[in-house]
Amino acid sequence: MSDDSTTIDEFLNVVNMTPKELETWLDTDESQSVGQKDGDDESIGHKSGKRIVELLQKKSDYTDDDLSHMKKVISYVHRHTAQKPSSDIEDSRWRYSLKNWGHDPLK
Repeated sequence: MSDDSTTIDEFLNVVNMTPKELETWLDTDESQSVGQKDGDDESIGHKSGKRIVELLQKKSDYTDDDLSHMKKVISYVHRHTAQKPSSDIEDSRWRYSLKNWGHDPLK
């Protein structure tokens, strides 16, 4: 299996929200309330979520930039899930941030 195939498979594994679920989530106040801002009003994770929706809808013919973003998503989800808080996560900023990146830890 090629590195690209491995990246795509892992991306599709860590992103456990459908494009529709992610789009609906990104429209919520909760989604927009979390994450590090990058010079404007939209967080890095929120921007990433929009890009993830595009990648999920694309399904093939990924560019090098697409694959690079997939790797960034994989890395973020792995790193962030390792930081799971010991308290209830359902309404946590931790979960909201992960959902911006296409991963709902309660799924």
